[in-house]
Amino acid sequence: MIITYIHHSSFSIEMEDVVMLFDYYKGNIPSFDRTKQIYVFSSHKHHDHFDLSIFQLVNHYPNITFLLSKDIRMSGSFMNRNNIPESVKEKIIYVGKNETLTLPIGNDYRMQNPIILETLESTDEGIAFLITYKDKVIYHAGDLNWWTWKGETEKEYEDMTRRFKNEVDKLKDRHIDVAFLPLDVRQEERFFWGFDYFMKTTDTTQAFPMHFWSDYSVIPHLKNLEEAKEYAHKVADITKEDQIFNI
Repeated sequence: MIITYIHHSSFSIEMEDVVMLFDYYKGNIPSFDRTKQIYVFSSHKHHDHFDLSIFQLVNHYPNITFLLSKDIRMSGSFMNRNNIPESVKEKIIYVGKNETLTLPIGNDYRMQNPIILETLESTDEGIAFLITYKDKVIYHAGDLNWWTWKGETEKEYEDMTRRFKNEVDKLKDRHIDVAFLPLDVRQEERFFWGFDYFMKTTDTTQAFPMHFWSDYSVIPHLKNLEEAKEYAHKVADITKEDQIFNI
């Protein structure tokens, strides 16, 4: 499994016969094997998680499918105005919260080795993705995070905390090989709360910080915290864009 950190919350995963691209909006997309099945995931419509440029990938990769959160839903006239290729329309699947989809790889329409996609509800917009393929389980949070801030009311804090923990607690009994998790410096001293809760609640082997607004210092900051001592060795050391990890 080859994982490339692209930018912000965007990563690609390349496996033997499938490529997954998550939440792309800017940066350098790696070149993939054109014979592989390509799945492009967009968790929601915020500008830092989704950009119309992803649809130009259809010109390079014939075996491509776009899995978009339902809040991204586009009309035909919108797509025409934005010069989105006609061939894209039949390659889009809109996905909502708490759904499960079975997706083929290539021409495996008998679903002998399918991808199983499950979704969770975000605490902001859209959804989070849980993907099972063969013996690997991959989680991409999108904007599902414990978004708690200084100055919020007690009611706001309690509502956010309940919604976040309710979603993550669904994964308590699941092993996750790779998780992509927000680590947002804007939350000040609360920047690690969501990441920490996820790692202490789930059985996750490798965690990749994301959504840190190019402030790479937040990663060693997390790993040096006493609270992160039990899982710091599982956290990937991202230091630049276009960084490649072999898992």
